[in-house]
Amino acid sequence: QVQLVESGGGLVQAGGSLRLSCALSGRTFGNYHMAWFRATPGKGREFVAGISRGGLNTRYADSVKGRFTISRDNAKNTVYLQMNSLKSEDTAVYYCGADSTSWAPSSPDYWGQGTQVTVSS
Repeated sequence: QVQLVESGGGLVQAGGSLRLSCALSGRTFGNYHMAWFRATPGKGREFVAGISRGGLNTRYADSVKGRFTISRDNAKNTVYLQMNSLKSEDTAVYYCGADSTSWAPSSPDYWGQGTQVTVSS
């Protein structure tokens, strides 16, 4: 059974930082590209950041470039999203995804259950 479990969400003031984590079980982590997405009622789900299997390639949405950093630890089966200089518009439910073919997938093979990030202004 494949599981992606996110953690690290919460309430933070604008300008603050959070680090999200996502752990994969039930599959070999190193076989998958990993990505983060976020969803809001008004904008739907959007790609935030992605990282290749070995961690050498990354991609970011323009809205988070320079503020967010995606990384992975294949020994811990975990992908991270370090979020700095948070803005109110970053408020969303954040999801991680695992995909066998792309680190910027439109629809990953597997999804996590999501973690809420709320940025207060």
